[in-house]
Amino acid sequence: MANVSRRFALSLASCLAVCALAASAEPGPLAIKGYDPVAYFTQQRATPGLAEFEYRWDEHRWHFSSAKHRDLFKADPVKYAPQFANFCAVALSRGEIREANPEYWLISDGKLYLFGKTAGPDLFRKELEINRERADQNRALLPKP
Repeated sequence: MANVSRRFALSLASCLAVCALAASAEPGPLAIKGYDPVAYFTQQRATPGLAEFEYRWDEHRWHFSSAKHRDLFKADPVKYAPQFANFCAVALSRGEIREANPEYWLISDGKLYLFGKTAGPDLFRKELEINRERADQNRALLPKP
């Protein structure tokens, strides 16, 4: 009877360890709705990424359109990641939190900005320095992943 209890206890402990490991490996949220952040720089267009070229960084899953883009991102993720994650830069400059649409974007001074509406890039560009400064000041409003 004692052997059964020990076996059961060992099996249970093993199961709990595996479950804990699996829970810690849960995927994070998908960054920029699965779009390839490197493509904005290399192809000058919004390009959906593929799950087969996934990379995890900053508690998010990032998708890329090619292994080359994934490797470029791995080498310097801060260079390619949007400035305000999945959020609209114009809204943030106004103190608002709005999800961005990866189809509306702007690269300025080597930095990628995403917007919620088609007018976003033009609005942001009109008062670029002020909008950047205000959005940076409001960065603390962004939810933590």
